[in-house]
Amino acid sequence: MAVIEESDNPQKKKPPSEDEKRRKKITPGSLMKALIRPGAGESTPSDGDQIMYHCTIRTLDGVIVESTRPEFGGNGIPKRQVLGKSKILLGLLEGIPTMLHGEVAMFKMKPEMHYGEEKCPLISGTSGDGKILFARTTGEPFLFTFGKSEIPKGLEMGIGTMAKGEKAVIYVMKEYLAECTLIPSIKDISEIHFEVELVHFVQVRDVLGDGRLIKRRLHDGRGEFPMDCPLHDSLLHVHYRGMLPDEAKTIFYDTRVHNSNQPLEFRSGEGLVPEGFEMCTRLMLPGEIALVTCPPDYAYDKFPRPSEVPPGAYVQWEIELLDYEKQKDWTGFNFREIMNDVDKIKGTGNRLFKQGKYELAKAKYEHVLREFNHVNPQDDEEGKEFSDMRNLVNLNVAACWLKMGEFRKSIETCNKVLDTNPFHVKALYRRGMASLAAGSFDEARADFNQMMTVDKSSEASAKAALLKLKKEEQETHRRAREQFKGLFDKKPGEISEAGLVDEIRGSDEDADEEEEEEKERLLEADTATVPPPPPRSRFLSNVWWPSARKLFGNLGLNSRCAIL
Repeated sequence: MAVIEESDNPQKKKPPSEDEKRRKKITPGSLMKALIRPGAGESTPSDGDQIMYHCTIRTLDGVIVESTRPEFGGNGIPKRQVLGKSKILLGLLEGIPTMLHGEVAMFKMKPEMHYGEEKCPLISGTSGDGKILFARTTGEPFLFTFGKSEIPKGLEMGIGTMAKGEKAVIYVMKEYLAECTLIPSIKDISEIHFEVELVHFVQVRDVLGDGRLIKRRLHDGRGEFPMDCPLHDSLLHVHYRGMLPDEAKTIFYDTRVHNSNQPLEFRSGEGLVPEGFEMCTRLMLPGEIALVTCPPDYAYDKFPRPSEVPPGAYVQWEIELLDYEKQKDWTGFNFREIMNDVDKIKGTGNRLFKQGKYELAKAKYEHVLREFNHVNPQDDEEGKEFSDMRNLVNLNVAACWLKMGEFRKSIETCNKVLDTNPFHVKALYRRGMASLAAGSFDEARADFNQMMTVDKSSEASAKAALLKLKKEEQETHRRAREQFKGLFDKKPGEISEAGLVDEIRGSDEDADEEEEEEKERLLEADTATVPPPPPRSRFLSNVWWPSARKLFGNLGLNSRCAIL
């Protein structure tokens, strides 16, 4: 009878396979599937099979992390992977083998089934000698905001060059390292190698550059920024929801509720919506959803305020840009159709001008002038109409510059008209008013006098303008006399020195530099038009004038300036 003896070295238990380790992570509720559209056939994919699939990954609050579909910001190309071989989220690795060809399903995963998986590295840091300083491979992805010094400057610069889904190793030297939440200590560290995977990023744009008007992208749009953003004079279709930034997020308007689900339609550049609303919408792509936080001066302080919005309150808009239509060009238009379109655009500009929106009005007029470069009249009658309209639009631009305080630009625009027609009465008048506002009294007077010479019917307007010029000139001289009152009440030998002392004493010791520069500017502008002094005796000429000339030299004035 044979006896089987037990071995002194029992067979060791086999270590668990990767598949077994993976399945241990699946706990009740960690991966749930909802069927949206059934597939066809009976077979499902298994390990080693090549699969092609579209996929959109969202957070539970609806923010899209990644997508292959163009309507959600993807490139429209399905992913191509090999089950069990390619790197893929654990939840998808378990979920896809349950699907049939053509099936559409939704999977809800816990963190350990997606970006919280141990073998899904997000960011890690290694010193130059290979020592691991930190490794963030579990839990949610590391979140940070650009420009807030939450990560070292060198790492932020490197991540700024990455695309979504890209993996990279970023080498950062000590001069670009700093202690932060990610790296609490950098003592005795000369270099760190960061292994980074850029999982997702949300575009946050500081529109004004001072942190007050913030646009935060919630959903990617279609196309490329900024080429596919709405242009000036585009017709936009948007859904939006207006909220107060309080704890309750009080909604004061929603197009889907208060406008019978019809989108808001407006043309950009016409001041039909609050300025902050339009500025941010023009930075969006079709299909994009953005959350805008807007200060009161760019929201409803200068726009009809909804009753629920308190004066001086910040507001938030959740904006969805559905689509937009570009302004039609004049290709294929005949001359009459072009001029009819010009009348409409000019009419919009005139409306904006009357509302005091000079920048927007100027943009409308300049749009016409740009398009006029491609218009070719066919006969003398069309040529005259075209020339008259171009002159009129140029003068409207000059009026906008004048209202905006850009007097020299207004003069330059008037010159464009006078270069082609030196006797254009309206251009002479507008240039004269711009010269008057700029303090160029002689130039203004010449334009108003020429108006009366060219056209007797403009005599009343010219005389009224000359009367205004005379009053401005007298007021300018009065201010100049007040500035230098008592300047020459010194003995002849003391004029130069005393003048400098009086200049110092005449100004407040606490006056800032800008006020002094303004006095110099007024002095230079005003003294140029003062009439010459009356004849003086030879004694005064020999004694008083040399000292006075030296005084004016100290003040920065040349010998052509007259004495007040």
